[in-house]
Amino acid sequence: MRSLTQIQFLRASFACLFALTILLRFLFSTTNTSLNHLILHLVSQNPVILLSCAWCLALSLFLYLSRRRHPVLLVDYACFKPDFDRKCSYEAGQYFVRRSRRFTTASEEFMKGIYLKSGLGDETYAPPFIFQTDYEARLKSAVQEAQEGIFSAVDSLLQTTKTDPSQIDILIATCGMFSPAPSLSSMIVNHYKFKPDVQTFNLGGMGCSSGVMSIDLAAKLLSRDRRIRYALVVITESISLNWYFGENRSMLVTNCIFRVGTAAVLMTNDPARRSSAKMELLTSLRTHHGANDASYKAAFQEEDADGNMGVALTKDLIRVAAEGLRTHIRSLAPRVLPLSQLLAYAYSVISSKISGGETKAKVPDFTTAFDHMCVHTGGKAVIEQVGKVLRLSDEVTEPARMTLHRFGNTSSSLVFYELAYFEAKERVEKGDRMWMLAFGTGFKVCSLVWKALKDSRSEGENPWNDCIHRYPLKAW
Repeated sequence: MRSLTQIQFLRASFACLFALTILLRFLFSTTNTSLNHLILHLVSQNPVILLSCAWCLALSLFLYLSRRRHPVLLVDYACFKPDFDRKCSYEAGQYFVRRSRRFTTASEEFMKGIYLKSGLGDETYAPPFIFQTDYEARLKSAVQEAQEGIFSAVDSLLQTTKTDPSQIDILIATCGMFSPAPSLSSMIVNHYKFKPDVQTFNLGGMGCSSGVMSIDLAAKLLSRDRRIRYALVVITESISLNWYFGENRSMLVTNCIFRVGTAAVLMTNDPARRSSAKMELLTSLRTHHGANDASYKAAFQEEDADGNMGVALTKDLIRVAAEGLRTHIRSLAPRVLPLSQLLAYAYSVISSKISGGETKAKVPDFTTAFDHMCVHTGGKAVIEQVGKVLRLSDEVTEPARMTLHRFGNTSSSLVFYELAYFEAKERVEKGDRMWMLAFGTGFKVCSLVWKALKDSRSEGENPWNDCIHRYPLKAW
């Protein structure tokens, strides 16, 4: 039985043969030149040549159309902003820790020290159970946390883009640490009554890079199939069931830096939406460093000695992130850097090898390739390490630092809160190139490169609208 690709190829071949016949007929009836006589001679004496040419033309046309990637556009996105009463100030967090009576004095002091050095401010948001009286996170609390963020972000996005749920062809939902049954993607389908043939994907355990990875997956699906028009990507995280009630210090860190956040993104390959879309995806890159044991266990979910479940952020994490980033940018550089930077980088690498490692290869200047950067806001130390490796100024890392201060580490959705910061500041102009960079457990490094299709402007749904006038902070 012939496949759909074979049938499409035969149709293209017959169309080309028909078109070529009509063209020759037109030439013969309207011209009387030496070329005309030559073609008549070839056709009458060598019909095989005509068929071969037509077949080659059909094959070339088919291969071009089938392999050509369709442009992938970001129509719009929305970030969840919880209610005012979910703000987790230092005092609110400290009050919860003490009234729960689940931590020793030493652990309380340790978390206090981590929080005060974390770069988080007093307006980040915590899940519902933090403000309840039973001090225990249950499945109900986790579902409530997920639904509040997902439904709010998706409602806002569909309303802003005037998109009917029946138009969604692909749904990708990602959450690193919460995987209920039915899945989050099924929950979204049920709530919005998506059509029966919607393609759904539910990604879990991918860490803070899963938002960027989900966009990459959606882009690959959209670029290869014109029958697919719209992809909805929902990016969230759940803290409720992952709050750590133990004494392992490497696990206590997560209580101090992770906060509530969700983003919803609408993407399309429909050229008719180009005038209303915000950005076009130029390239993406994912590198996985899990073959190395230290990288694999840099951020690891496990039980402590007392059986309490938590995620351990080891001391190796910053070093692993730096090494992973260096490997990642070696693959990314040829795709994005201008020729002058590539030549300078190649020269430094060759010089380093000739000198036997006495001179180190210089990191290329990525600010020559990008106008803006959304750097992974995993924590203050992570931002500083990325800035050190890439030789970025405080001005370039400002959006990441301010996003960490205002919203905390929202895991996989964090780069879109950074994008919202750029838009609230109205810094993005048409034609600007933007780099989104995120790290994930495993250990993964992921990049998205966008081109702005219009000037940014502060909009009513932007989560920064009520506070953008206070940023950037003078001290961080």
